[in-house]
Amino acid sequence: MGGKKTSRKSSGKKQGKTSGSKKSRAGGKKSRKTRRESGLEKHIEKELKRVSEVLPPSLIEELRTKLLEVKDIITKEEASRIIELARLDYLNNLVEPAEPVGTVAAQSMGEPSTQMTLRTFHFAGVRELNVTLGLPRLIEIVDARKTPSTPIMTIYLDEEHRGDREKAKEVARRIELTKVENVTRRHEIELYEDPETGNYIFTVILELDPVMLEDKGVSRDRIIKALSKLKNIEVSEDPENPYRIIASSVARDLTHMQRIKERILGVKLKGIKGIRRVIIQKRGDEFVLMTDGSNLEHVLEVKGIDPTRTRTNNINEIEHVLGIEAARRAIIDEINNVLEDQGLDVDIRHVMLVADAMTRTGEVKQIGRHGVSGEKESILARAAFEMTVRHLFDAAARGETDMLTGVTENVIVGQIIPMGTGVVDLYMSPSKARPPGQGE
Repeated sequence: MGGKKTSRKSSGKKQGKTSGSKKSRAGGKKSRKTRRESGLEKHIEKELKRVSEVLPPSLIEELRTKLLEVKDIITKEEASRIIELARLDYLNNLVEPAEPVGTVAAQSMGEPSTQMTLRTFHFAGVRELNVTLGLPRLIEIVDARKTPSTPIMTIYLDEEHRGDREKAKEVARRIELTKVENVTRRHEIELYEDPETGNYIFTVILELDPVMLEDKGVSRDRIIKALSKLKNIEVSEDPENPYRIIASSVARDLTHMQRIKERILGVKLKGIKGIRRVIIQKRGDEFVLMTDGSNLEHVLEVKGIDPTRTRTNNINEIEHVLGIEAARRAIIDEINNVLEDQGLDVDIRHVMLVADAMTRTGEVKQIGRHGVSGEKESILARAAFEMTVRHLFDAAARGETDMLTGVTENVIVGQIIPMGTGVVDLYMSPSKARPPGQGE
């Protein structure tokens, strides 16, 4: 009996040693893996620091992120090779000195634009909203139009409102412009003569729509209060029908009557000017508001929206509210969206050059005679674009001088353009040439 107990105890000790050794080996492997990854991370940082003078910060950050994602499967040598290839690829893609980047950008954007569709309207994922796409939208952007033909805003909501449709609807009600005509089912017009004064009394009878009142979050009392602010118009309630409002005024003639009717129906009840309609969309796990119309300045003040993600396709508004850098970014994004929607692949550097040319003066200028092309320093370059005679006469009257520093003006006068080898000047020593073999 004593021997058996001893053997069981000894076997238990052996099992304990075996399981302990397995745990120690697993722990050792884990610690070695951790040390390896830590050493690789330090090596990646060292290599990135080496190329930081060549590569821009955005590329450095992208390389760091991508390499750390695959640190389990690459070695130090492979990481160094990837960083070096990125450096060489970046240097190979730099623009050569004296390359005509403007001409290349114009050609790179002009040729694909000939393949664009001419359809002005396209359903932008929402049945009720249209948006201008293709060539008409590209022309709008480069012409720096004050207002796009189909202004649209994409309004993102804050954490409190983005996950609930009802809360999103509350924000939409605060944004959407609601007028009297939007909550009126129908209106009638009556005209009669006042027997006491002899004046013709013009009456507009409004029959409110209960469904629209509830949908827009507007009460009858609010409508009466808004109409009461109009001058020379008396507002009264119909005692028999709570959804009927009567507005009366003295009518002078038919034109005056029409004007009064439009004033009554156009009275603003709530919302933001310019936002004709708001549609709620579900994108992923959040609700987003799409608007027909744009008013960035006042929308950003509405409680419940996320101002960091809210966008508009009105570049003029972005310049006015957020500044010229935001407008430049918007031009790049809008042009890219148009090209990508048409399935065209244009290098973003060409688009960025166009945006830089449009915004370099501190305000958005069009590519045309009233903007970039019409404000060139060269008289001959301006004359070659449009209104030749006028530019030449104006320059002659002011006694202007053209220094012939650009491409267009040198082509006109028959000189070599300052591009490529044309920017290189060769100088020869006028001293007497030495015989071969005697010095340099």
